Amino acid sequence: MDEITVKALAKINLGLDVLRRREDGYHEVKMIMQTIHLYDQLFLEKTESGISLETNLKFLPTNPGNLAYRAAALLQEEFHLKEGVHIRLQKRIPVAAGMAGGSTDAAGVLYGMNQMFHLGMSRKDLMERGVKLGADVPYCLMRGTALAEGIGEKLTSLPPMVKCPVVIAKPQISVSTKYVYEHLVLNENTKHPDIDQLISDIKAKDLDAIASHMGNVLESVTIDKYPEIAKIKDVLLENEAKNAMMSGSGPTVFALYDEEEKARRAVERLRETGLAKQVFVTDIYNNRR
Repeated sequence: MDEITVKALAKINLGLDVLRRREDGYHEVKMIMQTIHLYDQLFLEKTESGISLETNLKFLPTNPGNLAYRAAALLQEEFHLKEGVHIRLQKRIPVAAGMAGGSTDAAGVLYGMNQMFHLGMSRKDLMERGVKLGADVPYCLMRGTALAEGIGEKLTSLPPMVKCPVVIAKPQISVSTKYVYEHLVLNENTKHPDIDQLISDIKAKDLDAIASHMGNVLESVTIDKYPEIAKIKDVLLENEAKNAMMSGSGPTVFALYDEEEKARRAVERLRETGLAKQVFVTDIYNNRR
């Protein structure tokens, strides 16, 4: 096998809670991660030596500043690969958007190189290497519906989320995850989502209950700094969304719908407002690797 094409799928957080700040500076989280059918495409090809990376977005790094490049370097070094790899990355997932775009690209490279170079690693083996690149990479290798704890690396598979249309909307802004966590206030007044109840709703496949119990504790920071996020949520809620919420540290907003036609009407209305730079209609994706 001299080449392989891999779909690197995005994620949303159906629920995101931060429990505490640890002594090492990281935050203890409790999140429900969900794959959606929005993806980047990775085209991997064997070369004589080295690593090269090209993308369709000129502002993205094509060196070790890109997680996809670092994923290739990790495997090349560990397995003493004499041959190299050229990676062509076609980005569709919004960048710096709270959707694990960089992490899923890294996961896709790990998966693709494992296949192409016949490295013989299991998914567990790949996930152990993925965490060296970032806390979201193991989940992006696993995919589906999962509870993430610790700093996001402790994963528990959950029953598949009910299938439904999903609207994705990213405003012009980009958000620093570091800024959001540094400015998060955790005290007796913090409103925490009920993640355990959300898990019960997912098991019951009750879309209305899932929507009503969604919550993201980071919205308190990001929306305060970027009020356009709240405006996007309002437009989606006014246009028949079951609920709308920010994914990750933002600024992307997603909304769950019970009918694709409603989702498409909401997208048209949102585009008319000019609030979001990138808007998609996609759906829940439950297949695991």
